[in-house]
Amino acid sequence: MVAFVGASCAGSRRGDALRVRDARCGVRGFAGGAAVRREAVPSFHKCGTAAHKRGVMQRWAMDLDGQGIYNPRVRPSDVRVAVFGSTGYIGRYVTKEFIRQGYKVTAFARQRSGVGGKKTTDDVKNDFEGASVVFGDVTSIDSVRTAFDSERQARGPLVVVSCLASRGGGIADSNLIDYQATLNTLRAGREAGASHFVLLSAICVQKPLLEFQRAKLRFEAELQKEAEADPSFSFSIVRPTAFFKSLAGQVSRLKNGSKYIYFGDGELCKCNAISEADLARFMALCVQDPKKRNAILPVGGPGEPVTPKQQAEMTFKLLGREPKYSSAPVALFDVIIGTLETIGRIIPAAREPAEFARIGRYYATEDMVGPSFGSDTLEQFFANVIENGLEGQELGDASIFDRPTAKNATQKK
Repeated sequence: MVAFVGASCAGSRRGDALRVRDARCGVRGFAGGAAVRREAVPSFHKCGTAAHKRGVMQRWAMDLDGQGIYNPRVRPSDVRVAVFGSTGYIGRYVTKEFIRQGYKVTAFARQRSGVGGKKTTDDVKNDFEGASVVFGDVTSIDSVRTAFDSERQARGPLVVVSCLASRGGGIADSNLIDYQATLNTLRAGREAGASHFVLLSAICVQKPLLEFQRAKLRFEAELQKEAEADPSFSFSIVRPTAFFKSLAGQVSRLKNGSKYIYFGDGELCKCNAISEADLARFMALCVQDPKKRNAILPVGGPGEPVTPKQQAEMTFKLLGREPKYSSAPVALFDVIIGTLETIGRIIPAAREPAEFARIGRYYATEDMVGPSFGSDTLEQFFANVIENGLEGQELGDASIFDRPTAKNATQKK
């Protein structure tokens, strides 16, 4: 079964069209929110040689519900999981969740990881007790292959999980990480015999106006093409709305007595953000729930979407203070973008800042809403941040109100 589990996020579903090879070796299309299901029993009408027929039948058995990783007799300890982007904000929680559930986990990480490269190799190994840790460079496919060196002769299904993402969404990094590096993990994983791929994408790709969104969609297309060509291989594309930490950038400012800053009237860009723990559990479910196989899965947190103004009201209430607001015009972004684009035609170095300005405008104006999942609430998260701060959950280059000045790194996770 191939399915698109719909979302109410604003924007088109351009780029979500899937082409699915059916049991008769033909192709039929899929677009929008509809679903396509293969026949329960394959037909070999006009499909070629007997050897080809046997091969298709063997692969088909893995593609049926209840087979492969979805076989109820398969235990987590039977399944090998290779996680890329394991030390990133979400990747760390995803890796720990697979370890907690008893999967045989290999975590692939950089020599220096985390925000600002603060984590050493020993830090990562200690953090991922119970997993095998391999260090390397996702931009090199030869390096990525080392993640699977111990897996090639091992038994049991192999799953690849990618939590890779460019750090700031710049043009060069987006193509390097969101597309090419992630493609490296797919190719190396398939060489090692991976039968399933779980991709952490983003709900905003449904309205692709930015380079990192287009890069993610290009990889999603490659992933879908791979599943189309080989029915023994499947995927789950997870598109979360927003992370709690990305909405908490102003909490410390409000705690210190500052005004809450929003764009427009404060009613733009509503979202139902999801916690890192709930998202990690959802990612793990993709290796357990057949309904999440060969599916694009938008997902948000529990409850109704909230606007920036509602987020401010929630925070001021927790602080026991009267709300204070400051509004900035959205047109400010347009002026900045227009100026940088003009300069960029003459000075190429200005093109990256122009893209960052477009990213800022996008997140200040576009809704991020998806089907609800989980139990952690934004209010609980804000209360914890007020009491304990954001230590260990630094926004790094994802920050808007306290953006670091260090040079942009090549990968986020």
